[in-house]
Amino acid sequence: QVQLVESGGGLVQPGGSLRLSCVVSRSIFRVYAMGWYRQAPGKQRELVASITSGGSTNYADSVKGRFIISRDNAKNTTYLQMNSLKPEDTALYYCNAHRVTSLFEYSYWGPGTQVTVSS
Repeated sequence: QVQLVESGGGLVQPGGSLRLSCVVSRSIFRVYAMGWYRQAPGKQRELVASITSGGSTNYADSVKGRFIISRDNAKNTTYLQMNSLKPEDTALYYCNAHRVTSLFEYSYWGPGTQVTVSS
């Protein structure tokens, strides 16, 4: 069983920064695509950023130029650096590990970490 644990959330003022971390429990981390999602109250969960096993990245338009996703395969960890935070970034942020093979599709989620942007 693959387990994911997020950390780094908290309360920050508008314009501030936070770095989220997601540690994956198994060394097969390197073959998984990793993603950060968020869900605000009353809204659907949305993809914020993703990074493939090869390091290619993708961002939601709302965070382009402000957020950076990265991964450290030696530490089984993916990061989300969030800069110039806005109140509308307030949400529960989830980490996802995803892999598709010829036989199966694997998808694992962490419990989430709360990010609140407020003055």
